Amino acid sequence: MKLRLFLLLGLIFGAPSAASAQCMLCGEQGAASGSASRKAETPLRVEVETQLDMGRVAVGAGGGEVELDPLSGARRLRGDVVDLGGFAVTGVVTVTGEPGAEVRVILPTSVDLESDRGRSARVSSLITDLSAAPRLGPDGRLQFRFGGRLQIAGLDDGDYRGRIPVTVEYQ
Repeated sequence: MKLRLFLLLGLIFGAPSAASAQCMLCGEQGAASGSASRKAETPLRVEVETQLDMGRVAVGAGGGEVELDPLSGARRLRGDVVDLGGFAVTGVVTVTGEPGAEVRVILPTSVDLESDRGRSARVSSLITDLSAAPRLGPDGRLQFRFGGRLQIAGLDDGDYRGRIPVTVEYQ
């Protein structure tokens, strides 16, 4: 089995301003609740504290997957993939906004990554460690972890990078 080196240094995350909030102009119409107005006065802010990093693996001709669980931080390998060590890290995001407000976190279904050689790999099954109805804490902060599944085609070695948009909206 001929193995080639695959190194994923980390995914670069964008969208610090991709958070959504309620329309600032909409609060003046009709009988808007004080809560909705306060939310509009406190815009959501999304910061990536730690980038998702799948670590170092060698990939054989059959390709395979590297999965990173956000709850446990465990890394699982499937297919023609061998662990070369390194440090796999779940992504960590901090959201700030109106204290106690319920929010919705939206991650894409999948994200395509590109290597410096023009090859591509895909991260899919992006999941978080959030509850079904996440809320900002009394301090207006919410921190969560996320992970996913990296799908690697056979013999596609290299450093792969991409952006995972994280969108957060008030509920």
